[in-house]
Amino acid sequence: MNKKRRPTLQDVADQVGITKMTVSRYLKNPTRVAQSTQEKIAIALETLGYIPNRAPEILAQATSRAIGVLVPSLTNQVFAEVLRGIENVTGKRGYQTMLAHYGYQAELEEERVASLLSYNIDGLLLSESYHTPRTVRMIETAGIPVIEMMDSVSPSIQQCVGFDNTAAACEMVKAMIEKGYRHIAYLGARMDIRTQLKMRGYELAMQEAKLTPLAMTTNEASSFSLGASLLQQTLAKYPYVDSFFCTNDDLAAGVIFECQRQGIKIPEQIGVAGFHGHDIGQSMTPKLASIITPRKEIGRMAATELLDRLNGKERAESVIDLGYRIDLGETL
Repeated sequence: MNKKRRPTLQDVADQVGITKMTVSRYLKNPTRVAQSTQEKIAIALETLGYIPNRAPEILAQATSRAIGVLVPSLTNQVFAEVLRGIENVTGKRGYQTMLAHYGYQAELEEERVASLLSYNIDGLLLSESYHTPRTVRMIETAGIPVIEMMDSVSPSIQQCVGFDNTAAACEMVKAMIEKGYRHIAYLGARMDIRTQLKMRGYELAMQEAKLTPLAMTTNEASSFSLGASLLQQTLAKYPYVDSFFCTNDDLAAGVIFECQRQGIKIPEQIGVAGFHGHDIGQSMTPKLASIITPRKEIGRMAATELLDRLNGKERAESVIDLGYRIDLGETL
């Protein structure tokens, strides 16, 4: 896949009607340029999608043999497994990964994308399907292949690899309802787009069964202690709740630990289900009911597709759905 020519300092200068030196001076210190010129340069940079070049020695080569990878968190086990899948492919094929994280913030993702593109990376693997307009514009200007991971339903810039978060959540909640649960509470953290998609699946299943959705959500990061706290808050507000569907296994494990601390029997008194099938949930007693997702395979497939495209092998499908598996475990 051929890259588009990157806008240069001269392109910016020509658009504003000034010298390249003035643009360079602005980039180093905007206050060294007249206020009216600052505004014109800023508009030109934005319009052209200019990306500062911090690695001329790399740009001198035909390709950098580097892939940019953006993940929302470096501590989240989900993305640790995605990264393992990616690097199982890239290393064997002679590519290195340039990793950045953005803390689930679209504006910070924009900054990280600009930084990675400045090193003339050959392609991008993103963990989100929703970006700022400037992020999309920069990617389009760079003209490199990009694949978005973990979501196979939301619109993608070019290609996506993942699964249907809403369908997975809906199927698990339907299974809980079939087990006899009627007062199912949804526990959500971070409230990023995938958490919202899972919540939508929960609501669809509850509404279809003519049951009342009950949600307890927070923008805090997931943890065992947060799961325990959300359990306490939910039971204080809705003491009749008979089960919990959690946005991930960290929250679900925290719910189970707190139930055990309080002497609440699982699943006899409270049912619990998580999402992703982490090791802790699959190893604990009772074994956690969860949606098993192919995180490592998503990373492997995304990296393989990206490198194939770089080498002229184009796949017809823009959407690659790797599915999921429902495991009812022992907590329902």
